[in-house]
Amino acid sequence: MTTFRYEAVDTAGRRRKGVINAETQRRARKEIQASGLTPVSLKSVRERTASGAKSGSKPSSASVIAATRQLATLIDASTTVEEALAAVGAQMKGTQMGEVLLSVRGRIIEGWRLSDALAEHPKAFSPLYRGIVAAGESSGNLAPVMLRLADMVEKNRAMLMKAITALIYPAVIFVIAVGTVAALMHFVVPQIVSQFTNTGTDLPLITRIVIASSDFMRAWGWLVGLMLIGLGAGVWLIRRTPDTRRRMDRMLLKLPLLGGLMRDLDAARFARTLSTLFASGTPLLDSLQAARNTVTNAYIHQQLDVMIVSVREGASLSAGVRRAGVFPPLMASMVAAGERSGTLPLLLEKTAFQMEQAFDATVTVALRLLEPAIIVILGGIVMTIILAIMLPILQLNQMAL
Repeated sequence: MTTFRYEAVDTAGRRRKGVINAETQRRARKEIQASGLTPVSLKSVRERTASGAKSGSKPSSASVIAATRQLATLIDASTTVEEALAAVGAQMKGTQMGEVLLSVRGRIIEGWRLSDALAEHPKAFSPLYRGIVAAGESSGNLAPVMLRLADMVEKNRAMLMKAITALIYPAVIFVIAVGTVAALMHFVVPQIVSQFTNTGTDLPLITRIVIASSDFMRAWGWLVGLMLIGLGAGVWLIRRTPDTRRRMDRMLLKLPLLGGLMRDLDAARFARTLSTLFASGTPLLDSLQAARNTVTNAYIHQQLDVMIVSVREGASLSAGVRRAGVFPPLMASMVAAGERSGTLPLLLEKTAFQMEQAFDATVTVALRLLEPAIIVILGGIVMTIILAIMLPILQLNQMAL
């Protein structure tokens, strides 16, 4: 049984759109005609989704999260997988995610496993996502696993958005500050200070410095801009080399504020993913391998290989975490407590929650301190420019008196 999406015309000449299940395209066309419609376009959902994948389109992460949450809720309410996919697909009708879900439903009707059907859409569902679903199917606990998966995907995205917000805000403030100073130095200073150059008097040192800086920016500002662009491109190219990227990421972890934020973010993502996988019945080593791939820092990723080797050789997970030495000590202590009490998934989830709280608190404090700091710096620069303009005026007034 295949799912087809059609466009047809009724007896009044109005266009109709809909979805129909049939064994073949010919059978689907006959059923549409039997309902009093003349089919204009008829394609299987899989064909439509494949053509969309070739053009580079894919469902948004927000739509994947919403679909996962709705599927988990329906499956937990004893709805069959096929019925849940049909309901959520109808809810998201007309969207890329709706097309994907209808395609997956068609495969389920044909007898496929859910994880295998999801594998036909790698742009929408990552290998980690499909692995968790497969673990839930194998253990017979698909409903609770889907609920945990929905929580994990949603919280990981929330953490990522917070990290992006934390980087965007200071970047925007910095660009505004640089633009303001550049405008003053390029347009305002030359117009005002040029009035003092023909007086024949010695200008104050601060005025001469501002004039020289303004002249340099007007003459060579384009070159400085090109050099900064080249420097950024060079760093990007260098980071493509694995060894260099690991060294740079290790240095980033040593930075006073940014390093702690990066470590907390990766620790929270790793702990939450490991908790979800392990609770779904995935073996510990397989869970560690999959959770490692959610880490973004290359140096932490390398050290997790050390941890996995240690666990494979018979060491406890808490000992492996300590041996890796890249996560906060709290994580090793929580893992050890979970191993002793037999509640490792629960304590891993609590660890992730605490890491997220620490990340939120650090970002909040940093942003509250950053805004006044940038204002003070920008105010100091503007004050310097004003002094460079006012001092010659005061000097001329004294000479006149």
